[in-house]
Amino acid sequence: MPAAHALSYEGQRRRFTRWAISPSVILLLLVAGLPTVFLLVTSLTPGTLVQAGSLTDFSEPLGNYRYLMEDKRFHESLLVQARLSVYTVILQVILGTGMAMLVHAGQERWKSLRHLFVIPMVLPPIVVAVIWKLVYTPDISPIFHTAKALGFMLPAFTSNADFALASIVVADTWEWAPFTFLMVLASLQTLPGEYVEAARMDGANGPRIFQHIVLPYIAPVLVVCTLFRVIDSIKAFPLIFLLTGGGPGSVTEVTNYYAYLLAFNYGELGYSSAVTVVLLAFTVVISWLAMRLNGKLQNQE
Repeated sequence: MPAAHALSYEGQRRRFTRWAISPSVILLLLVAGLPTVFLLVTSLTPGTLVQAGSLTDFSEPLGNYRYLMEDKRFHESLLVQARLSVYTVILQVILGTGMAMLVHAGQERWKSLRHLFVIPMVLPPIVVAVIWKLVYTPDISPIFHTAKALGFMLPAFTSNADFALASIVVADTWEWAPFTFLMVLASLQTLPGEYVEAARMDGANGPRIFQHIVLPYIAPVLVVCTLFRVIDSIKAFPLIFLLTGGGPGSVTEVTNYYAYLLAFNYGELGYSSAVTVVLLAFTVVISWLAMRLNGKLQNQE
């Protein structure tokens, strides 16, 4: 009887859990699932806004994907996206970790500023883009006015091919380095103090403590931060849309912005969907690899 009662209770608990989460699952399927299915289906058509019936033409379902293999502009957008992701993620992880180490070290002047560190992250992305638009506009930027007062001229960052991508990297790093800061700081606050004290008693200096104790402890958090930031860097649309418009030329034209131009400027919904599906596939693969790496790091602990 006790075993049967326990089994009955466990079944009721699972049934209640399924009913409790079913509204969220249904909403998720409606919000994310249906657009994804529409995207996949549309990518198999030559759908355009100027050709009637093209969105239901499945006579050549892989035509868009074959053309992707030859589309040099698509290939260049992937390279721009890769550079943007690598630069921003590395800078955000390094700066965020450094800020977290400073605050965790217990220096009061840094602890009093920790609330200021997270302000860029909580601002809406379009507000961040507007702020940096003001910073990068020579006529009204305090940076350009200061440089002029000091007797030297700065290039127009967002319209200069040598500095346009770097200007996006700086703005994105300013906005999202606080994410790594918060994650790493939370991890550091759970680090057992006796590990560090034992290392100091054995004569280890600061760099060795960081290398052999702190870094292995926060490594899983850094992997998670990197994963989230890589995924979010693929969505760096507002900054590019408002600051550079993909230019000059195609220097800052990342893949999602290219897909936007295809759909909304040229009306090529089918080909734009194919570009987006490929970008989604890359994101899924990167997420899977990062989760595997995170699992291995946790098992080593």
